[in-house]
Amino acid sequence: MTKPLTYADAGVDIDKANNLVQTIKQIANNTPRSGVMGEIGGFGGLYSLNLSNVERPVLVSSTDGVGTKLKVAFMMNRHDTIGIDLVAMCVNDILVQGAKPLFFLDYFSIGKLENHVAAAVIQGVAEGCRQAQCALIGGETAEMPGLYSDGEYDLAGFAVGLVDNEKIIDGSFIRGGHQLVGIASSGLHSNGFSLVRKICFDTLGLRVDSFVESLGASIGEVLLTPTRIYVDSVLSLIKDQPVHGLAHITGGGITENIVRILPQACKVRIRRDSWDVPPVFPFLQKGGGVEELEMYRTFNMGIGMVAVVPENAVSDVMDRLRIMGEKAFVIGDVVPREGDEPQVLWLD
Repeated sequence: MTKPLTYADAGVDIDKANNLVQTIKQIANNTPRSGVMGEIGGFGGLYSLNLSNVERPVLVSSTDGVGTKLKVAFMMNRHDTIGIDLVAMCVNDILVQGAKPLFFLDYFSIGKLENHVAAAVIQGVAEGCRQAQCALIGGETAEMPGLYSDGEYDLAGFAVGLVDNEKIIDGSFIRGGHQLVGIASSGLHSNGFSLVRKICFDTLGLRVDSFVESLGASIGEVLLTPTRIYVDSVLSLIKDQPVHGLAHITGGGITENIVRILPQACKVRIRRDSWDVPPVFPFLQKGGGVEELEMYRTFNMGIGMVAVVPENAVSDVMDRLRIMGEKAFVIGDVVPREGDEPQVLWLD
């Protein structure tokens, strides 16, 4: 008699998944819980809004992933930081509109569930949520045999934040004379990794454990440096400083992202020599023979967030950011734009 088939025979272990849920519950309980109702494991996450100090509440949401930076995590067999990247990519995007992140959900899919790998990933997500001052209230873990190569998985994240309608930062108050304050990145963050991997592992023939003297670490360690989460610093800054625009420098670099918040009547002049460029960027440029314009269109080049502020506020803004431990630089200014000329002008 033929043995009856089970879901486990097809490669999906429900018992293992249930055990993982219990682990995730414990992890999630270590993230900020104000407003959270219920526990991980229900059909949906519940969050009670506190609107006592908000006159016209607006919810701001974002979803993102970490791209092929995942490939480096697979090569390193290190999974405890990639979740920080996931949270950062989502919360930094809602932050630029002045929103405080409230809660986060993740989607983790893998061919064959390995609970220690999944737990490490979720630990990273929880750490990102702690840095972003938001709650991990739920998510989805999907075991999908045959869809992923052994040892590989995919991640997606979803963040929701809150801002008062009167305090939304949308760039509409940006005018000529405003200054650009760049806040330093921690390195590559989570963009451009298809080019990064091609340079490092194809062109240069490096292994993830190859020590690079100019970087002071193995290339794998440098590439896996987590994305900076700017929530604490930026929320503190915008409480009492006139920040009229914020740009999260992700895919497309400064060139593509700053224009997303500029009025059509404005352009920016950016001085390339006005901030410290982390050594990983010249290393990649030289190693891949990448043209300078391509570098600035692909990578953040050491600037992870840009604040647009009135000229008379620059000194206070810089002081505040430095007190909060951020490296900040005045990297350019806003000037009137004539006709259909480009909105970004690079100055040497």
